Amino acid sequence: MNSASHYDVAIIGAGMSGLAAGIRLAHFGRKVCVFERHNAPGGLNSFYSLAGRRYDVGLHAMTNFVRPGVKGTPLGKLLRQLRIDRDEFALCEQRQSRVAFGPHGETALCFSNDFALLEGEVAQKFPAQIDGFRRLVAAVRAYDDVSLDAPAESARAVVRRHITEPLLEDMLFCPVMYYGSATEHDMEFGQFVIMFKALYLEGFARPFDGVRVIIRVLLEKFRAAGGERRMKCGVRRIAARDGRAIALTLDDGSEVTADHVLSSIGAPETESLISTQSKIQNPKLEISVGALSFVETITVLDCQPAALGWGSDTIIFFNDSPRFHYARSEEQVDTRSGVICIPNNFDYGPGRVLPEGIFRCTCLASYERWAHLPDATYRADKLRWYAAIQRSAQRYLPPIPAAPGGPPGTFTRATLATDMFTPRTITKFTGHLGGAIYGSPVKNRQGRTVLANLYLCGTDQGFLGIVGAMLSGISMANYHILQKG
Repeated sequence: MNSASHYDVAIIGAGMSGLAAGIRLAHFGRKVCVFERHNAPGGLNSFYSLAGRRYDVGLHAMTNFVRPGVKGTPLGKLLRQLRIDRDEFALCEQRQSRVAFGPHGETALCFSNDFALLEGEVAQKFPAQIDGFRRLVAAVRAYDDVSLDAPAESARAVVRRHITEPLLEDMLFCPVMYYGSATEHDMEFGQFVIMFKALYLEGFARPFDGVRVIIRVLLEKFRAAGGERRMKCGVRRIAARDGRAIALTLDDGSEVTADHVLSSIGAPETESLISTQSKIQNPKLEISVGALSFVETITVLDCQPAALGWGSDTIIFFNDSPRFHYARSEEQVDTRSGVICIPNNFDYGPGRVLPEGIFRCTCLASYERWAHLPDATYRADKLRWYAAIQRSAQRYLPPIPAAPGGPPGTFTRATLATDMFTPRTITKFTGHLGGAIYGSPVKNRQGRTVLANLYLCGTDQGFLGIVGAMLSGISMANYHILQKG
């Protein structure tokens, strides 16, 4: 056997979970190679260049932020196990965020990295619910969300034991779902706990230079530990024999072998790689393609958002309907709800501001209605929906002062550049079937597959968010490889 083509561990996908798993394994002397089909690392949380500007993909904020000295948290565990100094991520906290419901945000809950703000908002806006809210928080704090064999339970059912006001229930679920749920209408309670802690009990932060800071640190750690990375070199097929993966065929037709394989590309995507003649049927493993996809618009402004009156909120989760409807969109885009992110509104320190204003808006979308359009129709529909999304989002922001001699109410005059990605973009650049950002609704906490030495990490293993993705890679590397020698 050619030792150059054999690895202790082959990792499919250079996203956050794949890179974190690679670092962890390389630290313990494993010969590791990460195979990535695309030319940029980061997966669902990457960046790209267009007309001389760099745009973040995925990252609105890094969740699970805690201040230095707070122990026993996901961020602390991540930094310790990857041997990263927290200053290397250079995280800057959010100012505050808001959940705004009603046609113009008539009911709102503000929250920040200080949980007392949200607790006070609930007490003020929903005084009859505050005792139940506190009981829910106690249940969340007590739940073991890192258990790999916890029984599944409906999050809606658990929350309703404590919260009896549907509006408050929906307002609590809206950010949690938009930032991590692959399930329509409801969530598994363990997933709800992960996101509730990440968003409300911990908080949001962002490096000044965006997601590429996180990626750069991971790549440097992986390289320093001796890991190997092969970009623009995806895995086309996994050959199996006797219930084990025996070889990986790459896009260029070459073949590599490995004692263990970790896949970060998703459960159905991984299952599709296993050669048909070698698949082993296991009725205990349920695999399904996710139904939830998104569009996102990005607008570059010639001024700071504060100059337009938008200097307070970092992220706004909005919904204009009597109930929050989190499901596959029936139209190309569902503008009834969404997420507004203003990266300028993190606290970067005195006198430190991003060079341009950035306004991002995310809404639910239908993969089927975007996937197969002729190019001319696709471009026209992007323009049409970009305008519709801006109109919907602007309802939840302070009105823009009128320009001298002009009408108020539009930020077109401040726009320097725009871009928009769709479910079709997601599948093209990540390989996620159905444009499903959060993968399959069925999560596999133990990361097992039909092959004994092939494991899942990342989105479909079940730890959520950027920190969760990295912890997923670490946990699966520890559980399946390092702990078993």
